[in-house]
Amino acid sequence: MTGFVRSYTHEHGGRVATLFLLFLLAIYIFITSGFTGFAFVCATPLIILFAYIAFKQSYIIFWTLLIVNYNVQFFSFNEWLPNGIPLSAYNELIEITLIAIAIIDIRKDHHWGRAINMMSFAILLWVLLCALEIFNDTCRLGINVNAWFIGFRLIAFQLVYIILVFSIYIDSPEILTNYLKIWAILSLFSVYWTIKQKYIGLNSFENARIHAYGSTHFVNGIVRYWSTFSDAANYGCNAAATSVCFLLIGLTSKFTKERIFYIITGLLVLWGMFQSGTRVALACFFAGLMVYVVLSKSVKFAAPIIIFGVVAFVFLAFTNIGQGNNQIRRMRSAFNKNDASANVRTINQATMAKYLKEAPWGIGIGIRSGEVPARNKYVVLSNIAPDSEYVYIWIHTGRIGLTVFLVSMFLMLAGACWIVLFKLRNKSLAGIGAGFCCAFAAMQLGAYGNQVLYQYPNGLIFFGGLAIVYVLPYLEKDWETYEQTKLAKQEEKKRLKLEKKLASRV
Repeated sequence: MTGFVRSYTHEHGGRVATLFLLFLLAIYIFITSGFTGFAFVCATPLIILFAYIAFKQSYIIFWTLLIVNYNVQFFSFNEWLPNGIPLSAYNELIEITLIAIAIIDIRKDHHWGRAINMMSFAILLWVLLCALEIFNDTCRLGINVNAWFIGFRLIAFQLVYIILVFSIYIDSPEILTNYLKIWAILSLFSVYWTIKQKYIGLNSFENARIHAYGSTHFVNGIVRYWSTFSDAANYGCNAAATSVCFLLIGLTSKFTKERIFYIITGLLVLWGMFQSGTRVALACFFAGLMVYVVLSKSVKFAAPIIIFGVVAFVFLAFTNIGQGNNQIRRMRSAFNKNDASANVRTINQATMAKYLKEAPWGIGIGIRSGEVPARNKYVVLSNIAPDSEYVYIWIHTGRIGLTVFLVSMFLMLAGACWIVLFKLRNKSLAGIGAGFCCAFAAMQLGAYGNQVLYQYPNGLIFFGGLAIVYVLPYLEKDWETYEQTKLAKQEEKKRLKLEKKLASRV
């Protein structure tokens, strides 16, 4: 055994060093997440079992990541998770495990080079900016490495995990297809839970949330349903982006059953979006469609989308038709210049701008409400609840950080759109890529209006989806073969069905 370890270390020194760094990172996450030594000892049997399954069937762990990411918030609010474990720890430890497996498993080429692209460059820019924030002491509280690291993990380093995991594990047409189906099933479960909340009723935990956050989820006598998500805004923006993605994938798919499945999924998720009562969600949906107008390069697709968008805008902004409907009235308020909620946001942002003039690097990553002393002039910034992801970035990293963040987001989206426009020749594969690009653009608009971009389950889904777009050119040749084989089977089934039908008439 010792000889094997020495031999492996000698031949794969870089892998061993990387694994050691990942191990240290995992331990540090345990420590900063609030795990005690006793908790670690108690969890050891589960960790060993998890590691065994991981090395035997790594894709089980990948699918587990998707399911955990989508439902961890839901499980937490229903108190189905152990106390004291931060929600971010679940994703991070699974992602580290997946990366470690890829490093150790020398039997397979994991195509690490696929992770080197415009998106990884954009992420690197953002990560470097956030790394520099460790020296930001604008509030004169001293440098707190632990607080900085927690924030750094949540808004920057998790993107590194995501692009690595998706670049490595989305490596075949079958895996890509399974990924889309699992995501669709998870989205349909959220639709089911919305139906349950609306027509069957809320459970005890959900009722408690309504009473605790009534002003958020109970507006003018209307319940804003949040399904399995943290809040209605998160659900609405996610549903808008998800519905755009599945509708576009369905419309461009060549497989009849999958086309029907994805279009139905998109329409049902779109229905769920309206139940959330999230005003910006409708704008997210149309933003995603507008991006597809460019990516489709087709007047046949572009014309009806533009006409539909113009009609919907005129309907909501310049008429009172359907004002008696709760959902329509809620969506129409987004176009009301005198809306009280919008005015409060404007006032808050004006206050932030005044203080942030003297803080180009922001108040610092990891600074939370209540940590800045009352006599400190930046206490106002630490206590104002950010009304969007961009505002959160602006407060904590200043105009410098916000600029780098916006440039990074633009670069990764532009690079993905370029791939869809100019590199992919297969129409159905380009449709998948376009769906992910449009969903990402929709979520960015959602992030402008609400703090949702890094909320569960959005980060992994939409940044992961964009990472998949960068992998698609490597899969195109195999996709052509996969598609032709599947189409041949589809045609054979049609032929046999027709023969059986004709035979029954004789």
